Order: sequence, then structure tokens, then C-alpha cells
Amino acid sequence: MSDATVRFAMNGSEAVVRSGKVRVALFPPQYEREAVTGELWGFAVDLSQALGANLGVDVQFVECPGPRMVIDHLQAGRVDLAFLGVRQTDRADFTRPFIQLDFTCLVPAASSITSVATADWPGVRIATVRDHASTSALSLITTRAELVLADVPEAAFDLLRSGRADALASVRPWLLKVCADLPGSRVLEESYGANSMGAAVPRGRDRWLAYVSEFIEEAKSSGLVNRAIKRASWREVRLMHG
Repeated sequence: MSDATVRFAMNGSEAVVRSGKVRVALFPPQYEREAVTGELWGFAVDLSQALGANLGVDVQFVECPGPRMVIDHLQAGRVDLAFLGVRQTDRADFTRPFIQLDFTCLVPAASSITSVATADWPGVRIATVRDHASTSALSLITTRAELVLADVPEAAFDLLRSGRADALASVRPWLLKVCADLPGSRVLEESYGANSMGAAVPRGRDRWLAYVSEFIEEAKSSGLVNRAIKRASWREVRLMHG
């Protein structure tokens, strides 16, 4: 048994160690699946695997289409961990936020849209992802543009790529990555909000939350969080301190 496992057991939160696995809920774009091998990868995958290694247990990933299902799994105790924007809810408990991702828009070549304000115009269609924090934030500030909802980020990107939307709203790191697949497209410099992301655990598991919180702080100080972000090819992610 590893030192981390002993320390975890001594904290009184033995359920994960006894089960031999930590169940982690993921949703895109915080992870991707390698086309040939089927292997999952992304910053959330790397952090989860490091946590499992510290505990000496396996990691079981539960793939979800979006954050609503992730929260459902947490509330029902079907998963032990997830990475979500920190929020006030009685359905899960959160660590302090450790990274921040800006919300902005991607527009195609020759688009006249230069800001969120110029996107908020009658007849403009903005592709968004259902239940994502970026969509909720955008809905609060847009009054004239039409928000076109997709179930997953890739489907929202297809709306823009096929000309069925005039802009795509999401987190900046992902938009900077996918813009390479739409020649001439550009990510707006302006942001319209941000997602402060932390780790989430089932409600009431205070000692498990304390352990995950300690792991996140150590992952920041050791450089693990930065390495996971770079390996995922995400740019302009801010590490949060304090």
C-alpha cells in the first residue's frame, strides 16, 4: 500500500481505496478519444490518472455528453470525481478553482464580427453547446442574436463549419485548437466571461473532498497541472492561486 493510500485511509475516506478504483466523469471538450486506439486523453484524463496512481487504484472513466449528466452522476454517487466550473449547488461539493478558461467566439474567414457586441445582431446565429457554462453566460448578454444549440462541442463546430452558424461560442483554449480545422477563421480577442474550474465530488464526502483538494494543490505546485494542459495542446489557460 502506497504512502498516499495509507494517508487517505487514515483520513477515514476508505471507499475509493476499498473499491480499488476511482470513478471519474468526463465531458468534451475536456477530453478526446484517440481515433485508432480508442484511448482517452486530455488534461482531465492526466490529472485523474495521477490521482489514481497516488492512491494505488485504477481509474474508471465515465463519458458524458455534458455537465448536466456529470452532476447527475455525482449526486447519485455513480462517480467519485469530476472537473467542473465551481458553482453554488446542493448536488455536489467543490475544491477551490484551480484553472480559469475565458469564454469567447470563433468566427469564419471574412466575417464582419469583431466582438460579442457585433455578434449580437438580428439574423446572426451563434452555435453553442447545450448546458455548458459558456452558453449560460452568453444567454445573459445576448438579446438579438439566435443561439443555435448542439449537444456536444464537435456538433457545434460543425454548425459553423457548414455555414449553419455565423459564430461559435465556447472556451478560448478549445476554440484556439479547433480553429486550425477551419482555414482563415479567427478567435475573438474579447472575452464575455470565464469558467473557474475545480474538482467536484459527491455531496457530503468531506474527507474525500479534503484529499482531492490537497492533491490539486500539490498538482499545481509540482507543475502537473501545467504539464497536463500543455499535453492537451490547450493555450491561454490561467492557473489560479490562493
